[in-house]
Amino acid sequence: MNRRELIVVTGASTGMGAATAKELARRGFHVLAGVRRDVDADAMRAEGIEPCILDITVESDVASIADRVAHDPQGRPLRALINNAGIAVNAPVEALPLVEWRRVFEVNLFGHIAMTQALLPALRRSAGTVVNISSVGGRVALPTYGAYAGSKFALEAVSDSLRREASGLGIKVVVVEPGAVKTEMLERGMANADRLKASLTTDQIERYGDLAAAVSEQARSFGKDGVSAESAAKVIARAATAPRPRTRYTIGRDAAVLVRLARVLSDRFLDRLVRLNLRSHYPVNA
Repeated sequence: MNRRELIVVTGASTGMGAATAKELARRGFHVLAGVRRDVDADAMRAEGIEPCILDITVESDVASIADRVAHDPQGRPLRALINNAGIAVNAPVEALPLVEWRRVFEVNLFGHIAMTQALLPALRRSAGTVVNISSVGGRVALPTYGAYAGSKFALEAVSDSLRREASGLGIKVVVVEPGAVKTEMLERGMANADRLKASLTTDQIERYGDLAAAVSEQARSFGKDGVSAESAAKVIARAATAPRPRTRYTIGRDAAVLVRLARVLSDRFLDRLVRLNLRSHYPVNA
């Protein structure tokens, strides 16, 4: 198969990133798959997939992959950058330490900006596409999701700004908003939530303990019914390769419904819906 174009996918070790790298390779692209560990690189290496050690918060890693694109041995253009890397850290706004807030924004926002800045020269030459993987949490912020949703809301805003800046340069900018997807990220997010819950003070547990437990239980329930990473990958691949992509794509029925509701409902009415949806997930003795 003649792989004549490059696509960079960050956060490609597992989940949607890994599935997207495989889907794009199947479609005939040469994928530079960003992974953080050698063991993940070994697992991902395949026809059309070239693993690259990449932590998007490490300046030298970002510079290295930009250099790899700029000096491709076959002179292949960069078709797309897919900013997929991300972390989920959930806790009440009052209780989440600032160091955790900064860590979330470093990965979910500033790392994507660093990658975009580094690869924009190549994308200008090829009239390529930037795909930013946001979340339904970038449109509707649930309780305890302040840091995660805040980083995704910010990514949505940056994407809008970049799209309007780059439209005259031939660069396309797309946001993808997944809802519940069956990936390892959900389990890691739940583990982070449990870790942070264990560090709450007695007063914080009294204020937020039952709410945090309900949110975690709701997330687990959604995760069981979520779409597969492979189904999500097909949407991301379409967004990255379409000649005239939409500005936004949702993944999953839950994301599509929530995004539509957020457009038409008042904040107070949406607040009530969130509370009603959480009610059945509260601990029995709450």
